[in-house]
Amino acid sequence: MHLMMILTALTVAWSLRCSGNHLQGNWGVRWRRSLFLFLFPPLLIFMTAIAVLFMGPQGNMGGVHTGWLSYEFALTCLAFFAVLCIKLAFQGWQSVESARQSPLVHLAGKQVRLLNTDAPFAGQIGFWHPELVVSQGLLQTLSPEHVDSVLAHEQGHYHYRDTFWFFWLGWVRACTSWLPNTDVLWEELLALRELRADSYAASQADPLLLAESLLMVVSNSSVSSEICCAALGSSGGDTYDGKLRLEQRIEALLAPPEPTPEINWQYWNSFLLAFIPLVTVIFHT
Repeated sequence: MHLMMILTALTVAWSLRCSGNHLQGNWGVRWRRSLFLFLFPPLLIFMTAIAVLFMGPQGNMGGVHTGWLSYEFALTCLAFFAVLCIKLAFQGWQSVESARQSPLVHLAGKQVRLLNTDAPFAGQIGFWHPELVVSQGLLQTLSPEHVDSVLAHEQGHYHYRDTFWFFWLGWVRACTSWLPNTDVLWEELLALRELRADSYAASQADPLLLAESLLMVVSNSSVSSEICCAALGSSGGDTYDGKLRLEQRIEALLAPPEPTPEINWQYWNSFLLAFIPLVTVIFHT
């Protein structure tokens, strides 16, 4: 019976991910749909494995005897997920420690870490309270007005705690990279994250200045990191898809601003369905 639960969860997760090829609408709708398709299938798998672990290898469920095979499989998966989490956390800690090696300077009334590189870069590096890092190349390339627009973008990442939440989303990605459309949805979430930070910055600074800064930084930047880092040029500009994402961001900045969607609790309630496997624990004897 436990094995049937695992197979059912895997089938539902696989089917949902296969439906994530066509993501359309404004950025708020795309964000909610992409996040659901990215997060719900792994969450269902996690909850199923936890339920099997709680029920143990002995006993009966629905009149069917349970065994060690499903229990060991669930235990192995959860142990693997835990190891990946520790690995990513260690890499994130290394990124933070590396950023802290750079000197602190005051820039536009903010404390920032000055990175000694000619490549233009600006990003938040860390977890809940990230460090703002800018490079000497950015200060040499951009005017003070453009730098202010970049800092407004980075303040958007800080406002939404993108480094913290995307650390956990990156962990989910690493755990379930074998599911369909994982990389497609991940890139979509990264692009939407930047659109959200752009929208925040556009309310604080001139959108045209930010668009110009974006073009200059993305076209010249060679500094990047996916772990605990939210940077101006995260969506990239070297590949064909990266150029399309860059065009989307520029068009969004030059278009009339879209209202920031309010929190939709009904949307978050849909994630409660992933916890259904935990209910089956009461039927185990």
